[in-house]
Amino acid sequence: MTAKRYLTALCLALLIPLFATQTSLAGEVARAQFTTGVVDREPVDAVRGVSADTDRLFFFTELRDLQGQHVVHRWEYAGEPVAVVGFDVGGPRWRVWSSKQMEPEQTGTWRVYVVKEDGSVLASEELSFGDGRTPAAGDSESITVPETHFMRSGSGS
Repeated sequence: MTAKRYLTALCLALLIPLFATQTSLAGEVARAQFTTGVVDREPVDAVRGVSADTDRLFFFTELRDLQGQHVVHRWEYAGEPVAVVGFDVGGPRWRVWSSKQMEPEQTGTWRVYVVKEDGSVLASEELSFGDGRTPAAGDSESITVPETHFMRSGSGS
């Protein structure tokens, strides 16, 4: 092998792991959705609006390349925080879900944000509860997550 080829191979050997590490540090949300249930770590459906007689809703998220990080579901009703559910991500593909007992008088817009510890929003989804309105798109860039409101819910690979 010539010196030039050896140097090129050495540079590639050093750079490829660097790019792979940066990709895995970024992480992503592969799926995020409201659902009426979770069975065998999978959502049973995807809903964007439900009637006011729905007792419980779930928010399901599939996380990729976020292992070792803490991620939360921040539930908001009418733009105000209602619950924050935290998850410790244990693997390169991690499925988590949280749920909320719904109250018939809380009709209107619900939104769940998937938020990293640093406050950056990975994803968000909106749901219309009991008012027949179709949710509109819109995201926030950063959210402060209060430590005192953490609850645990389902998770696993």
